[in-house]
Amino acid sequence: MKLDKLDKEILMHLQRDAKVTNKELSLSLNLSVTAIYERIKKMERSGVIAQYITILDKKQIELGFQVFCHVKLSHHGTDAITSFEKEVTALDEVLECFHVSGDYDYLLKVLVKDMEHFRNFMVSKLTALQYIGSTQSSFTINEVKNTTAVSL
Repeated sequence: MKLDKLDKEILMHLQRDAKVTNKELSLSLNLSVTAIYERIKKMERSGVIAQYITILDKKQIELGFQVFCHVKLSHHGTDAITSFEKEVTALDEVLECFHVSGDYDYLLKVLVKDMEHFRNFMVSKLTALQYIGSTQSSFTINEVKNTTAVSL
C-alpha cells in the first residue's frame, strides 16, 4: 500500500497514542472523522497497521531485569533450527528472538525479575533446550532508548 502524507501523519499519531480518537485526529489533521476512519480501516485491512498493543512499565510489574542473550546452536540443520525456534517461542521470559549473522545464531531479548530469576531461566529453560551449544549474556545497565515507533 502506498502511504501519502496524511496516512503517515495518522500513523505517527497512532504510534504515540493508539487510544487517540478519530475525532481528535480529525481536529489535529483538519480532516473529517469519516475520512480518518476510512484511512485507518484501509491501513488495517492492508496490514500496514498490524495490531494495537499496551506497553507496560516493566518495573511496575516487577520484571525490570532485561538481558540480551546470544545463542549458538550445536547443530545447524533444518531440524535443529526448527526445533529451537519452536521451543524458544514458548518461553515466556523471551520477548524477542532474532536469527542473526555473526558468531552467534540467535539474539534473545529476555525479561525477568532479577538475577536469580534469570539464573533459573538459564538453567531450567534455555540451556535445557535440545540444540543449545553455547550462550553469552549481556545485562542492561540503563535503558537509553526504547521505542516501538517507526519514523515515517
